[in-house]
Order: sequence, then structure tokens, then C-alpha cells
Amino acid sequence: MKYFRIVLFLIICNPVNAAAVKLHIFTGNTAYYAVADTDTVIRKRSLSVGVNYGSDALFFGRTGPITYPYESTDVVYNTKGGFFIYGSALRLLGYRTFVDEVDLGGGYLFRPSKKFSGSISYNRFIFNKQERIIESATSNDINLKNTYDWKPFKSTVLVDYLFGKSSDIFITLTQSKYIETKWNVFDDKDYLSFNPAISMILGTQNFVQRYSLDHEDRLDADYIYKLGPDNTDLYDNGRFNMLNYSFKIPVAYNRPHYTFEFSYKYSIPVNVEGALENKRESFFNLTFYYVFY
Repeated sequence: MKYFRIVLFLIICNPVNAAAVKLHIFTGNTAYYAVADTDTVIRKRSLSVGVNYGSDALFFGRTGPITYPYESTDVVYNTKGGFFIYGSALRLLGYRTFVDEVDLGGGYLFRPSKKFSGSISYNRFIFNKQERIIESATSNDINLKNTYDWKPFKSTVLVDYLFGKSSDIFITLTQSKYIETKWNVFDDKDYLSFNPAISMILGTQNFVQRYSLDHEDRLDADYIYKLGPDNTDLYDNGRFNMLNYSFKIPVAYNRPHYTFEFSYKYSIPVNVEGALENKRESFFNLTFYYVFY
């Protein structure tokens, strides 16, 4: 019962005075970008710039009908008081488009105690006319992230509400273990860090139906089943259900101002409602960011 109350607290707790600002390349928790997993705390105003490569676009445990490797650039400004704003641009590799998606957003990072921290933010997604990636079925996200440090590991509860062309709600539960090496690689200013994690995603998937309806001219080529008003009884995309299990292993090389990270993720989609033929898949990401403060 004690642990149940803590989990409930993670979900409903309101932000209190921030004691520190956690640094990361904040590209929106709903997106598929590889947010660096290094657990760094910055107690001053900072600006970070990052670049990232991903082997495929992943959105709440779902991928599109074809593989979309991508590259992205991210900029985030953290204030000393815990507020942040960010912007990112994404380009799909293998296409002539200059930019496929631009994300803008902002929020607040809080840490009411040494063990509890979190963030609340709003994200706006802007896509080009082709709208190739599955995330294009929505355009707004409000999310609340809460983390509790048990010492041996960390528990994170992330709640997302997406709205725009379609509306969905998701809850992502993650257990992670952050590890830093006590030894150095080249000099006394660098170290390696590891942050293995297991996650599960629960939620609705109305965005799957919206994506298929928006791409009727590509249904046959992309192996998407059409879901329309006449077929809604076949697929219950509005049902809150388990969507995905995943395991992630990030390895990062860290120095005072920058981090280079490689991560591997194995994703297991479940309860796929027929609109996308998702299967188990491995994802690879390379992330580099530099911090100015």
C-alpha cells in the first residue's frame, strides 16, 4: 500500500519550488527523437545545442509503414528558475525535403525534494505538406513527467495528452538505473555513463486511424489498412490499452560541456489495431550536444 501511494503521488503531484534544473536536449517527450539520457543537473542558466541521428521514427510504440531514418537539430534554453523553451527541426533521410518537421515548446522543470523531480510542458508539432511520419496525425501535446529516485533505480511516470487532428492520451512507465564510471577515459574531466531502462506504454491510438485516413493515396503502397466511418466497429482505436514494451541501453561519453551518446532500443508493439503492421524492431540513435553556461 505504501508503494501504491508513492506511484499515485508521482502521477498527481503538482510542481513545487525548483531546487535544480535538469539538463537535457528537450525535444518533447512525445516525439521519437533520442533525448540524451545523461542525468546531469545544472544550477545556472544554460543553452544547449544538439544533433541526432535515428534509424527509424518511433511514436508511442508505433512506427510508420516504411522505415524513416532521420537527422535532427535541437536547441534548448534553460533558465535558472527552472523554465525552459526549445525548438527542433527534423529531416527524413532519403527525401529531397529540407525540413520535414519543426517542434516548438516550453515548460517548467521542478524538484521539490532530493528524490522527486519532474517537468510539465507544452509542445507544438509543425509538418511539411507531405506529412510522411505517423506523428503528423496530431499537432499538440501537453505532458507531465514525474520521477522518483529509489536509490537502486528510478521510477518515471509520463502522462501525455495529444490533440489536433486526433486526440489521444498515453501513460509511459519507466524503470531505469543511472551509472557513472569512477574512472576516466582520457583525463580527469571525462567519464562514461550508462542508463539502462525498461518501459511500457499504455494509451489510445486514434492517431493510427487519422494517419491512414490522411494517406488514402498511399494505402496500397504503404500497406496501411483504411479505417473509415464504415469500419470503426472493426478496430477500437479509442480504447485505452497496452501499446508497447521496450528495453533501452544508452552509453554516453561525458565532458564538462558536451556529451556524445549511443543508444540501442528494442521495441515490442502489442495490441496493434490493424492500421499499421508493426513488428518487433531494433532502433539505434547517435546524439551529441554541447552546453553553454
